[in-house]
Amino acid sequence: MQIKQRHLEVFDAIIAAGSISRAAAQLNLSQPAVSIALANFEDSIGFKLFQRDRGFFAPTREALLLQDDMAQGLLALSRLSQRISEIRAGSTGSVRIATNGAMAIHFLPPLIAAYQRDHRDVKIDILVRSSRQIADWVSSRQIDIGLIDTPVPVAGLNAKLFSLECVCVMHQDDPLAKKAVIYPNDLAERSIVSITGQHMVDRQLDAYLANAGVTVERYISSYFFAIARNIIAVGNEVAIVDPTNGKANLNDGVTWRSFAPRIDHEMAIVTPIDQQLGKAAGGLHDLITLSLQKLANRSGLGNADVK
Repeated sequence: MQIKQRHLEVFDAIIAAGSISRAAAQLNLSQPAVSIALANFEDSIGFKLFQRDRGFFAPTREALLLQDDMAQGLLALSRLSQRISEIRAGSTGSVRIATNGAMAIHFLPPLIAAYQRDHRDVKIDILVRSSRQIADWVSSRQIDIGLIDTPVPVAGLNAKLFSLECVCVMHQDDPLAKKAVIYPNDLAERSIVSITGQHMVDRQLDAYLANAGVTVERYISSYFFAIARNIIAVGNEVAIVDPTNGKANLNDGVTWRSFAPRIDHEMAIVTPIDQQLGKAAGGLHDLITLSLQKLANRSGLGNADVK
């Protein structure tokens, strides 16, 4: 037995209209098409659904027993069709995204909010983890999109790389704020907030300081750039941080200046190498990629694709 959506539509229309001709008009079909569909349906289920009664098609006892189930089945098919269209258009579904600390506070939230305004039925889960953990999750398809520091710690990922120019942040009352550009010599004997774990940004800064013969103090380290900024808001330290955290306008008394030579925060957006993103995840991925590209362009360097 094979029941098609057309069968349910014809049954529902004849019940409502009381005749083949009016049902055909309601469905925008020819009368023969409706008659054939009804006959095929009755042949499929093995009993009659309608009988002629003084010019009208009256439902049989069997049809009346099925009427509620037929209506619910037609409604379910309609909902299923709508759901399929929504998924195809990317207006529903779910996205799991994981990010490192640098992008979690000031970069990702406004993008998620902007995306959600146009995709209110898309469920988004945001996780904050280390870059290695994120890469492992993407590789094993536990999440759809990852934002990580480079180099990419796990092979077999689609990765788009970005170089973001870091800035030097200090309190607005700090004497360094009077300078247009901060150089290694300007940091002599200053207390610098480091990023935990010998971060690539600190390694670049250390190389420049060593070349200039500059000594600095490091008593505080933070896992997140955003926390380093919060420390500076209430202290006398300085830090080199990524532009999303350094240039954020938070009215917290912190300001930023360019640093020379240039220090880059290199990062990547990663996805599973052998799995195409769904519509919802693909749309969010494109939005994040575009925003990172704009940041990289303002920094003067572009991006690259690697696998």
